Amino acid sequence: MSTRLNTSNRILWLALLLTMPWSCWSDASAADPKLRVTLSDKVAQKPITGRLFVFATASPQRPPMQGPNWFSPEPFAAVEVVEMKPGDTVVLDASAESFPVAIAKWPAKSYRLQAVLDHDFYYPPPHQGPGNFYSEVVAWDSASSDEVSLELNQVVPDVEYKDTERVKFVQRKSDLLSDYFKREVMDRAAVILPASYESSPDRRYPVYYEVTGFGGTLRGMGRDPNPRRAPSEVEFIQVMLTGECKYGHHVYANSETNGPRGDALIKELIPHIDSQFRTIADSKARFVGGHSSGGWSSLWLQVSYPETFGGVFSTSPDPVDFRDFQGTDLYAFPVQSVYTDPSGNRRPLARQGKQVMLWYDDFCKMDQVLGRGGQMRSFDAVFSPRDERGEPKRAWDPKSGAVNNEVVSYWKKYDISMKIADNWEQLKPLLAGKIHLAMGDLDTFYLEGATIKMAERLKELGSDAKIEIVPGAGHGLPQGVMRKMREAMKDKFLESYEPDGTPKK
Repeated sequence: MSTRLNTSNRILWLALLLTMPWSCWSDASAADPKLRVTLSDKVAQKPITGRLFVFATASPQRPPMQGPNWFSPEPFAAVEVVEMKPGDTVVLDASAESFPVAIAKWPAKSYRLQAVLDHDFYYPPPHQGPGNFYSEVVAWDSASSDEVSLELNQVVPDVEYKDTERVKFVQRKSDLLSDYFKREVMDRAAVILPASYESSPDRRYPVYYEVTGFGGTLRGMGRDPNPRRAPSEVEFIQVMLTGECKYGHHVYANSETNGPRGDALIKELIPHIDSQFRTIADSKARFVGGHSSGGWSSLWLQVSYPETFGGVFSTSPDPVDFRDFQGTDLYAFPVQSVYTDPSGNRRPLARQGKQVMLWYDDFCKMDQVLGRGGQMRSFDAVFSPRDERGEPKRAWDPKSGAVNNEVVSYWKKYDISMKIADNWEQLKPLLAGKIHLAMGDLDTFYLEGATIKMAERLKELGSDAKIEIVPGAGHGLPQGVMRKMREAMKDKFLESYEPDGTPKK
């Protein structure tokens, strides 16, 4: 075949070349998108170290920086910045961590972007941390432009906790936490007073300590003065506890990353509340409970400080037995992957009924880009030792999901089921009649397996723990189950006291 082209063929060939994408006929590739973020000297007066995010949304209403949504996440990217000075510009490009894919592979569409520089100490979501810097929303059509500029010129305001007649916010310096972190650390709670508190100045009340679930806020929990889980027949003082911390939820467990959170509650905050409010300062009139991460927290507190509380009322707790950590046996050998089951199938993380809504690998990738404040890193921050940089070690490989036996061996001390079994001779009399737990058999986050394993273990030990597996229920439980828990708390209190708080003779 001849390689020579006649004139008409050459014209046709030239026309084809001119209409082809540049990447098809050149070694040079199209420019990667660049998200330029500048720190304004109007908000920053000194260099800042933290994590810089750019959040994207196609929604015309939602502020981009409120992302990502677990069940319908949109793209976002992040980089760690060290000593970013006022006036400096940081570029997020192909080198930035990005979810669900690299910035260059985000779907070509019109986005609304917002940047956040997260550097506060207390709050997990970047947009909630007082003092964090953020930008105004900027429109970006990624199909027609590969660069966009954002300026960090706004400041997240302080959270205001305003007392009302029935809701009193407690804010105090924790000496234990301040000594641990070598900085002032405030401990907070919301105290909800019973309706008769002001009109009965000589009366003392039992106390119910409720721990927020993951993502719950103290300000949100303090908005409702009506008792939600305390029984109506007996008036309780309710103390709303928040597990909020930089890494997500500290679950009131002492840990290397989050510090002595449990001890701070037991040794500092509870005595302070007993001194400031008319509580019955007796373990037989002091109870603890919570839902989800709060459910795990409350069970941990009851088991770790069994003489402080007279009963735990836990619902849908996070994994309480690591032989079934949302489907994975963390102790298995050969090691398992949290991303796939032993047959190699993708492991689901969340469902609606029997319909899978989230997959473990996707969720962990999102968590990786968040850096801190996400659910999975929250587990690491509580259960893991720290590495040479002071970061919590990962219990599984971020890419493969393969479990790290060395790290998991450290996690064992936080396996509530194992903790009870290993200390059963000592704990049996201290936990008698105190454990109340409810869990749906179709829990949204596959948490029922761990609860079932713990229930089986406690039954073998001869425990009188009341653990109910509710048929057909997801993460949220039916109101009838919640009423039963409230009744059980009331009955436990009435074993030692009259309804008005008078000790029984």
